[in-house]
Amino acid sequence: MSKTKKTEAPQWEIKSRTYLLLNNAEPLTYTLGSKNSRRSPLMWFDETTGTQREIRYATNQNSCFVDEQKGEVTMGHIIFEEGVLTVPKEKQNLQKLLSLYHPRLNNTYYEWQADEVAEDELDDINLELDAMMAAKNMDIDHAEAVLRVEKGSGVSSLSSQELKRDLLLMARKNPEGFLAIASDDNVGLRNVGIVAVEQSILKLSQDQREFLWGSNNRKLMTIPFDENPYSALAAWFKTDEGVDVYKTIQKKLQ
Repeated sequence: MSKTKKTEAPQWEIKSRTYLLLNNAEPLTYTLGSKNSRRSPLMWFDETTGTQREIRYATNQNSCFVDEQKGEVTMGHIIFEEGVLTVPKEKQNLQKLLSLYHPRLNNTYYEWQADEVAEDELDDINLELDAMMAAKNMDIDHAEAVLRVEKGSGVSSLSSQELKRDLLLMARKNPEGFLAIASDDNVGLRNVGIVAVEQSILKLSQDQREFLWGSNNRKLMTIPFDENPYSALAAWFKTDEGVDVYKTIQKKLQ
């Protein structure tokens, strides 16, 4: 009679573990399947033997595999209370069932990892610091251009101190989005176009299809269909024809 081959689990740390239901679910109680049945199969595929192995939670057994359990078994319930289940380090059989073998792992519930949470929080903090430093060191013209993306024409009425304050708040609120906008070369060009229209140096036609000189209504460019007018103008400023217009506008804005 062949002996059952013991399963070699991944490197395992002895500690208490916490499990949470997915999607922030917090029912008063939730019972997870703890034994195999036709309606709710509880099997694990062992790649070392190429076989399906039945698993169950027996409170008086060291293993969660049926073929490794001996004698009479005392079945236990796996119950989440308000979406949380904390398993002490003494219940290694239940921990391994939940962390390694249960088919509902990462489908109905997941294991909370404090180190992963700390790493994610550290990444978020570093990202926020990067954004705040970028906002703090940003010159006022670039700050106006970046902030205009969020606040629109209302930026024109802000003082320098208000600009810097709102820029720092924007960086803290959405650091990833702020850094993306701040590093976009076209943001400054769009801002020049917007200010030029506000000061009547340029005109945007009522149908938003053309930019014209404000002084004589001479057409400068046609806006491609379905494009944002100021994004199209920013791209046009980079062309041979547009760069001269851009330089002229900058002189008029000074």
